[in-house]
Amino acid sequence: MLTTTVLATRPDFRITAASCRDDHTRWSQTEVREDYRVVLVRRGRFRRQVAGAPAEVDPTTAYLGVPGEEERFAHPAAGGDECTSISLTPTLWRAVAGEDARPARQSVYVDARLDLAHRRVLASARTGDVDHAVTEELLGLLSATVGQAVDGAVPSGVRPGRDEGTLVAAARQAIGEAHPASEGLLPLAELLGVSPYRLSRAFTRVLGVSLTRYRNRVRVGRALDRLDAGEESLATLAADLGFSDQAHLTRTMRHYLGHTPTALRRLLVPGHLEGDIAGYRALDQGPARATTCQ
Repeated sequence: MLTTTVLATRPDFRITAASCRDDHTRWSQTEVREDYRVVLVRRGRFRRQVAGAPAEVDPTTAYLGVPGEEERFAHPAAGGDECTSISLTPTLWRAVAGEDARPARQSVYVDARLDLAHRRVLASARTGDVDHAVTEELLGLLSATVGQAVDGAVPSGVRPGRDEGTLVAAARQAIGEAHPASEGLLPLAELLGVSPYRLSRAFTRVLGVSLTRYRNRVRVGRALDRLDAGEESLATLAADLGFSDQAHLTRTMRHYLGHTPTALRRLLVPGHLEGDIAGYRALDQGPARATTCQ
């Protein structure tokens, strides 16, 4: 029995957790998919056959699939298996692999660093920040997997004459001005005319922080401005600043500042602060007490 759960989805990609509980050594019926995909195993193992060539797939071996392939599967291991399937549009595939690129081999070796990159994608999916945190981690994972199987993968994608400093400055301007394209890494890269991988790498090299972390820094600053101005609705604040929900806003603020938005509002808004100080003074003074021994 196959069960699937979508972890993150956007027009250019979909990340799905799949769990198979079937134990059968025979090959399944032929399947034909119409998407580009990268599949990594979290637990267990299974076999995949493409063009008559079988391959073992387990946590140390991932596989790449392209549209039109005829594939079959067998699950000989007891206990089933669990994997992460990443489906890509042709546009995102070309951004990572290059124009008209097809894998030279169907399987790629998953070393310890690639295993960590896989786990980071899954962890980022739990944050709810699909447009930046998930996308940025995903691009790193894709470049590592696709780069092993496709010659010339991950093109620079920079317009002639544009250096990384200029590119990052343009990205920062778009983020600072809250341009609609800055709501996601992929649309921002398209706006700037570069590959998303190139933009992500340039940010880290020029500023020393990831694009996701930089954008969150800007959003946290805007949240502080709003709280300082007396914003009462955290749900409205989260929606206006592009967080997936109020809980996402709270997690981000706590991560960057060590305080929840509610606590920050008490620190920033004069009325809240004066109330806290008065409370502290009352506790400090306490009721009148005798000072001489009986």
